[in-house]
Amino acid sequence: MNVRAVVRAARAPAVALVVFVALGLLGRAVVPRWQDQLALGAAAPGDPPGAVVREGTIRLPRPGKYVFGVQSPGPARLTVGGQVIGGAPDAHGVTTAGIILEADEAPVRLAGPADARLVWHPPGRRGAPEYVPAANLRPPSETGAWPDAIGTSRVAGLVGLAMLAVVVALAGHYLRPRWRATPRAVRHAALAVLVVALVVRLTTLGDAGQTWDEDENWSAGRNYVANVVTLDGSPAAWVWNLEHPPVMKYLVGVGAQFADGFGPSRATAALLVALACGLVVLVGARLYTPRVGLIAGVVAALTPHLIAHGQVVGHEAPTVLWWSLGVWLALGTFDGLAPLPDGDARRRLLARLAGLGVVLGVAVASRFVNALAAPLLGAIVLVQAPTAWRRRVIGYGLAIMPVVAVATVVVLWPRLWHDPLAHLAESWARLSKPHGSEPWLGGMTNQPSPLYFLVYLVVTAPVGLLLLAGAWKLRTAAALRRRDTAEGKAALVLVLWWLAPLGVMLSPVRQDGVRYVLPCLLAMSVMAAAGLDAVGARMRHRRAPAVALGVLVLYLGVTCARIQPYYLDYYGEAVGGPAGVQARRWMETAWWGEGLDRAIAYVNAHAEPGARVHRGCVEPGHLTWFRGDLWTPMVERAREATWIVTYAPKTRPCTLPADATRVFVVEAQGAVLAEVWRREGGAAAR
Repeated sequence: MNVRAVVRAARAPAVALVVFVALGLLGRAVVPRWQDQLALGAAAPGDPPGAVVREGTIRLPRPGKYVFGVQSPGPARLTVGGQVIGGAPDAHGVTTAGIILEADEAPVRLAGPADARLVWHPPGRRGAPEYVPAANLRPPSETGAWPDAIGTSRVAGLVGLAMLAVVVALAGHYLRPRWRATPRAVRHAALAVLVVALVVRLTTLGDAGQTWDEDENWSAGRNYVANVVTLDGSPAAWVWNLEHPPVMKYLVGVGAQFADGFGPSRATAALLVALACGLVVLVGARLYTPRVGLIAGVVAALTPHLIAHGQVVGHEAPTVLWWSLGVWLALGTFDGLAPLPDGDARRRLLARLAGLGVVLGVAVASRFVNALAAPLLGAIVLVQAPTAWRRRVIGYGLAIMPVVAVATVVVLWPRLWHDPLAHLAESWARLSKPHGSEPWLGGMTNQPSPLYFLVYLVVTAPVGLLLLAGAWKLRTAAALRRRDTAEGKAALVLVLWWLAPLGVMLSPVRQDGVRYVLPCLLAMSVMAAAGLDAVGARMRHRRAPAVALGVLVLYLGVTCARIQPYYLDYYGEAVGGPAGVQARRWMETAWWGEGLDRAIAYVNAHAEPGARVHRGCVEPGHLTWFRGDLWTPMVERAREATWIVTYAPKTRPCTLPADATRVFVVEAQGAVLAEVWRREGGAAAR
């Protein structure tokens, strides 16, 4: 073993680790703690014996229904606004209760163990509660205006950004040789596509409104980053949204420190998908030509569902990035290596396989289903391997990639540092719960056909892309039979890339449209690009490829303009678009909560003070951010309300009083997302 080579290889990660830990120690010293913002108080009757009492004032960002709670290893008593938050703690020592508050601030008092945590959810968020920001608390002695930092943890955010910069710098250190070996024209095309993809996503960022799981991911991400920047590895600190791995939450959690809304975290998702689109350029150029790479990147940048999930705080954005990065790296596994094995080439190969293992581990630590990338990456390496290397590569790959991937997951997920098997079992138990029914080919079911994802891939793709993918199939039909040629290898890689995510069909997780198979859209982008390139070549005119690309960009631009900002509800022309799908109850529309914000805003703007509002016809009820005075009294039946909001009315009909008049509607290309109804002579429909 070359000791000098080992030391040289370990230098960069060692430096990164030292800087990362130093930033964590700095965070422990400078990040404000919520406990320090409250004053110590005296015990009172009803307090747990020996409890530490902290009291002060909490700033409320908006009126409405709050969930307050405390995570405590022992008995604790929390009082907010004069109301005691009681009840039995859950398995993780968390006790919560919902209360309605209409003021700007309220007194808060916690009597419990010194290491208890104060948690909450303001109106409009649900799921695992989040730590109350220190900026929202102050002792009773302080009065007057609150600072501008309400709802934020900016110091934690800055430390988190610095930590993220260390990780990015380390990744850049290892990726730089691959990037520099890429032709300059291809690099420029990738950067141009990245910019276009980012602008497209940022332009309508947040316009669709809050979606179903964003609050869960955002809140857990905020908590996780707060843990990381203070080097808190205690088991109790990692129970939030425990059914999913943490990497996505690290990424969006940094942005969550800077705002009480989802904007910065959504922008992070936009950047991740834009990076994936840039990598698609590199993959397409590698498999075919730089022109195919550019077209593929443009297609990915302008595909509706890749835009949609680049605007949502969810698992999908990092998923498409890790898959595209893994494919690009796997394609270059043997770049610069000798045709025959020797000592130096073997060491470089082992290092590259370890790098693929890290990417795979990061992907799995973002979402369990990304384990499906493992056979894809292994197959690509094997396809690219020179004949003299192939037998060794199988052994090296099986020995290195899985081990490194598992180690990466464990390192990145502190929850697995304590009793990992039991914690993994708990995560799987949460994930295996049946999901709600959804429309499927005219009926409602939570057990759709195994072909569910295949059908969704077809109906959610613009017809133009399907036709171009068909042209690619004609181009490569013969090439697939000649796998030893460059064209044959490219075709095989694309087929494998498209098939690998569909392995999820073998599991009971068949739901939420293309959400679980988004990497298929990346492969389809390259297929469509290669198909367009073949069509342009057959025209035998030197300007034909440029004209064909221009027509494609125009087509995709019009497609996106017609559906924006509700890209989540896009369906292709072949099935009549969103309106056709909704009318036949074939697939989901208006499931995520998109468009509901406009209906709620209409009620908030037009409802009389103290009006009676019925919200029972909205399934994602936590997204109903009504004015504070509209929360009480709670209206159980629509016939007792003045205002009624319905969501996904074509999918989940709501019984309405005969005298209700529709006064507002939100549509996505003809599909009804949300409606507002008014009784007692409401305004005319619009």
